[in-house]
Amino acid sequence: MNIYEGNFKNNNYHIAIVASKFNEIVTHHLVDGAIATLKQFGILEDQIDIYWVPGAFEIGFTANKLLNSNNYDGIMTLGAVIKGETDHYSMIIQNVTNAIMQMNLKAEVPITFGILTTENIDQALQRSGLKAGNEGSSTAQSLLEMISLNKQIR
Repeated sequence: MNIYEGNFKNNNYHIAIVASKFNEIVTHHLVDGAIATLKQFGILEDQIDIYWVPGAFEIGFTANKLLNSNNYDGIMTLGAVIKGETDHYSMIIQNVTNAIMQMNLKAEVPITFGILTTENIDQALQRSGLKAGNEGSSTAQSLLEMISLNKQIR
């Protein structure tokens, strides 16, 4: 029996972070958490490129362009979509999720999903590092594991 799983032994990866500026009080915490985790596992600042986009909807376009550039070992998406009083929330998150999933299924490198979907700003702040952990950090760790696993599968 052969068992494959990602590990954190290699730190020679070039990583892209695509982050939404919308709800930036939250997304800056997510990006900070992601960077701290990447550094913890030996990724240097010059191995990380951050692309700030206006909102969550633009994450898919930018991630797809980066994917097609073949310059990265993995791509991380970070954002916060907070429910409001209209259907806009549902339409945005459904389309962003679908776009990232479709890219992931066809991509040669992993794309991780770190987009918060919350009922209110307090929940988003909690999940971006106040009390409930930092989703940016978790997403970075998942990306490193998936990059490692992906390189084993090739």
